Amino acid sequence: MVFFIDFYSAIQDFVETGGQVLLIIGILIFIMWLMILERIFYYTRKHQQEKKRVLQKWKDRDDKSSWNAEQIRQAMISRVSIALGGPLPILQALVALCPLLGLMGTVTGMIEVFDVMAVAGTGNARSMAAGVSKATIPTMAGMVGALSGVFATTWLQRTAKRERLKLEDRMLMEHH
Repeated sequence: MVFFIDFYSAIQDFVETGGQVLLIIGILIFIMWLMILERIFYYTRKHQQEKKRVLQKWKDRDDKSSWNAEQIRQAMISRVSIALGGPLPILQALVALCPLLGLMGTVTGMIEVFDVMAVAGTGNARSMAAGVSKATIPTMAGMVGALSGVFATTWLQRTAKRERLKLEDRMLMEHH
């Protein structure tokens, strides 16, 4: 219990040091990673079941060589591909939003530095340091979120493409 209280107070201090934009970036990164984990779960569990179902449905067909059968095969592959892609465009938008919010944190932190400079002058370095930390911490958090998101979404896109190609190949092998 003491661990959770210490952990919560450390997070609260970090958010206060980085400003309100850091809290928004943290929520954005949390949502982004929930979506990434959902996609990983989908690829490892649900997609495998769906792939088996589609392959069985294709295998059970009598006609596999007509134009109509080819259109049905393409439709089946397209449905699976759409399900594989799912929220990937939304994930890409969240990844792009991370550094932009970091930049917004930089701007708000620098505004605070300029306010302190206007009131106290340039000689008060301690009061300017709070604004500088509010300017740099959100930038760092936005970049960390964007980098982790870029790696994850790239992996998810490659996995979705690979799974689609595997399904196409398996359905073609059943055809011949």
